[in-house]
Amino acid sequence: MNAAQLDTTSGPLSGYRVLDLTTFLSGPFCTQILADLGAEVVKLEAPEGDSSRSIPPHFVAGESAYFLGVNRSKRSIAIDMKQPEGLALAQRLISEADVVVENFRPGVAARIGLHVEALRAAHPRLIWASISGFGQTGPWRERPAYDMIVQALSGVMSLTGEPDRAAVRLGIPAGDIVAGMYAAIAINAALADRERHGQGRLIDISMLDCQLAMLSYQSTYALVAGVTPQPQGARHDSIPTYRSFVAGDGRELVVTANTERMWRGLCEALGCSDLLEDRRFADGASRLEHRDALWPLLEKAFLARPAADWIDPLHTHGVPVALIRNVPEALQDARESGRGMVVELAHPDGRSVEVVGNPIKFGGLEPAASYPPALGESGEQVLAEWLGLDTSEVARLHGARVLVQRRTAPL
Repeated sequence: MNAAQLDTTSGPLSGYRVLDLTTFLSGPFCTQILADLGAEVVKLEAPEGDSSRSIPPHFVAGESAYFLGVNRSKRSIAIDMKQPEGLALAQRLISEADVVVENFRPGVAARIGLHVEALRAAHPRLIWASISGFGQTGPWRERPAYDMIVQALSGVMSLTGEPDRAAVRLGIPAGDIVAGMYAAIAINAALADRERHGQGRLIDISMLDCQLAMLSYQSTYALVAGVTPQPQGARHDSIPTYRSFVAGDGRELVVTANTERMWRGLCEALGCSDLLEDRRFADGASRLEHRDALWPLLEKAFLARPAADWIDPLHTHGVPVALIRNVPEALQDARESGRGMVVELAHPDGRSVEVVGNPIKFGGLEPAASYPPALGESGEQVLAEWLGLDTSEVARLHGARVLVQRRTAPL
């Protein structure tokens, strides 16, 4: 297909079927990425539904805001896999999928009757992605894990917060989100590999592994220099002019003056050109060595003006700077940016909800996002399209409570 024939409204993963067996956050975040990229994602839920549908405190028409934030553009089918017929139905859906994503604890899939190796042997093109706390192998494989558990075990919490204070959890669920992102990357790589070699892959994503990978240069410092990295607050271990400051109105801003040109611009914008002649601050290494002397001088300078009044002078002098926004302020900025990062999802009954949009842009029209599904609302369509079941067979499955459907969320 040449560029002129590309359909920019369908998404690059259009035509791929993803069966989503996940709950809560890491898995649903992964499959939402795939849905945003155009894949057909069917969320296979238990009769009671994904437990994140009921997380308090915020709800829209009975559905948790937590659930609504990570399940757009999906369809839902609810099957009782405790019944033999329900398990068989799930296995048939797996046989029609390109990708299965699950975040069971290792061993649970087999206990409920989904034997991964047998399924992959029967369907060699199938890509099976498992997300778990500690991976499918290793001494901790059967332990439960949540976001804060892997933030603690990975060292991430030890780096978060202020020096000489108790460790702090990151304000975002990085343990879940990063695992979901790595799973989506792996799935896309496996799909590309399958196009070349015709075989699926078994993907093993550990939340802890992903957090360790996100340590970045801090892990290298520990491995190479034998140091124990400490919390930095709103500062940087290596660059003393990469930090936050309080301005005259009490509001905070951050500057990231990490080059000599930026250091000069910072001093000139602050009216502190005399610091350029101080030998203690002659280069990056000197400024780092004498940071305890440098910081009070910069802090005093910033107190001379309100935070917003520093933005233009610092930009003019080539210094990256930003006010520290709260979440509503950041979302309003996103609305005004024109980049589609706050989107409204409309439900057929007239209600709507705003969520953060897809950050992946391809320079053309993006696929429209749809409202997250009510429990089992797409079951009849999925069974017809994937398995060719007619309405009488679907009605029988409903009657046997193998298939559950809630067409609208409870009010």
